[in-house]
Amino acid sequence: MSDEYTVDNPKYPDIEVELVGTDGNAGSIMGAVTRAMRRAGVPPSELGTYREEAMSGTYDQLLQTTMRWVSVT
Repeated sequence: MSDEYTVDNPKYPDIEVELVGTDGNAGSIMGAVTRAMRRAGVPPSELGTYREEAMSGTYDQLLQTTMRWVSVT
């Protein structure tokens, strides 16, 4: 895996999370992503790293972080 993850090259491209049509608050987004990552067998330490990064900035940064970690539909 590349160390340079982008919205076009997420860390876990096989994990798809549908955000369109769902509650758009930060907690709901992080919950949906965390559940999908857990179902895919992502280690708990990685879940914690995602959550830390996702909560470290603005709502826009949360969305960008999410798209760098998983495929968002």
